[in-house]
Amino acid sequence: MAKSTSKPVATSKPSKLAKKPAAKEVPLKKTTGIKEEEAPEATATTKVTPKQKQDIVDDKGEVTIEKRLIALYNLQQIDSQIDKIRIIRGELPLEVQDLEDEIVGLETRVDNQIQETVSMEKAITDKKNAIRDALALIKKYEDQQMNVRNNREYDSLTKEIEYQNLEIQLSEKRIREHTVSLDLKKQEIELYQKQLQDRKNDLEIKKNELDDIIAETEKEENDLISSSEDNRAYIEERLLTAYTRIRKNARNGLAVVQIERDACGGCFNKIPPQHQLDIQMHKKIIVCEYCGRVLVDEGIVNAVH
Repeated sequence: MAKSTSKPVATSKPSKLAKKPAAKEVPLKKTTGIKEEEAPEATATTKVTPKQKQDIVDDKGEVTIEKRLIALYNLQQIDSQIDKIRIIRGELPLEVQDLEDEIVGLETRVDNQIQETVSMEKAITDKKNAIRDALALIKKYEDQQMNVRNNREYDSLTKEIEYQNLEIQLSEKRIREHTVSLDLKKQEIELYQKQLQDRKNDLEIKKNELDDIIAETEKEENDLISSSEDNRAYIEERLLTAYTRIRKNARNGLAVVQIERDACGGCFNKIPPQHQLDIQMHKKIIVCEYCGRVLVDEGIVNAVH
């Protein structure tokens, strides 16, 4: 009987040992408990927005990542077309603005030249009046010389006549100088007026061209913007923020580029073969370690085109 009682004791020990592994599984239940905390979010997707549903699916499905890459590359192509339209249209407003500024400058210059010519003409008129007054004084002094009483009065009148003759000579010199300057000013005014008319003609042509381009590209640009917004709906906000930041910093506006000849299509640095393989798997979004652009393979490009 003692032996039989010892056996149950022996069997009871293994049963306790068997329970110990079950106790070790508790941490596994805790870890799975973290996953189970995510499960209610997945089941609650029926009550949340489609954007939240997309974010949850993105973390679990390869096809969703691939679709997101396709949407990103398509978004890049659409935004690049919008950039081209805005570049073509963006240069013309600058040219129009430059022409308008140049026209204002020429008009100001012409006005200044005209005012200078008016001043010169007035100066010439004043000098002519001075000559006429001097001639009148000379005639007066000559008449007075005929009735002088002594040599001192005669010499004084003679000096006055000489002084008026010098004034006449100086006035004539100033008239010649002003006349030459006036002729030059008039030539400059004609030149500036011709340039002004040419610039006004160019401005009219540029404005008409700008209006035509705006009329032609406005509908296309609006359609592209609408398509861009549609593609953005498939991309999570975090990725869109990174996409916008990269586009802003990139000189050519490219945030998503294709691998070309084993190199990044943006910075042209070589991509390791392992990274190329990961890119072809479409399991996650991979960026260039040099420039930060999102990398896609030929499969994504073909899916878009």
